[in-house]
Amino acid sequence: MVQTGRPVFWDADTQYDFIYPDGKLYIKGAEKLIPNFERLTRYARKNRVQVLGSVDYHSLDNKEISDHPDFKATFPPHCLKGTSGQAKIDATKPRNPLYINPVERGEYLEDKVRSHNGEIYFRKDALDIFSNPNVDRVLDIVKPSQIILYGVALDICDAYAIEGLLQREYTVYLVTDAVKPISEEKGEALMNRWKERGVKMIRTVDIVEGGFLTNLPTTTTASG
Repeated sequence: MVQTGRPVFWDADTQYDFIYPDGKLYIKGAEKLIPNFERLTRYARKNRVQVLGSVDYHSLDNKEISDHPDFKATFPPHCLKGTSGQAKIDATKPRNPLYINPVERGEYLEDKVRSHNGEIYFRKDALDIFSNPNVDRVLDIVKPSQIILYGVALDICDAYAIEGLLQREYTVYLVTDAVKPISEEKGEALMNRWKERGVKMIRTVDIVEGGFLTNLPTTTTASG
């Protein structure tokens, strides 16, 4: 069942096309993050931490997809529906995922979320995860006390997620050794700006070995 009022992990777009050198939109060096992705995933399972997150789920007719991309608002075809590149990497491969599309609405969605025992991922066909209106609906159900975010790319999809969460006044932690920007310069500037706005920087080891989440309740309850 969905956990209420507790920290959650937010796994942003840890998909094949972004992580591996032969991916369609490879982020240089992203494969070096895989051990930390795996450690965070194992920790979440062992400690019953709710995992939320996003996945790109594109069609060729999406506005973001272009044969002449500017790599700011448009990008080459990647994470296309039904392709191996759209799949999550083995390190973060979910065991019992609930994938939520933008079009799912109403009591049917709420019932699914409340009764689900597993990861919850929001599908998106745009850069901003909040283009999926169901993100807010699910966050209202889960009511996370903190959101611990990791994944790629730091300066694009992570940035949209963090900005949206800050606008909604969530407490955000960024796992600095489990994120990777396309532009190192832009990534550093963003992190400095987020620090000033209250985003807390943390490392993987602080979570999995440092006792950061040791006060989590041991029981799982349905949200109310």
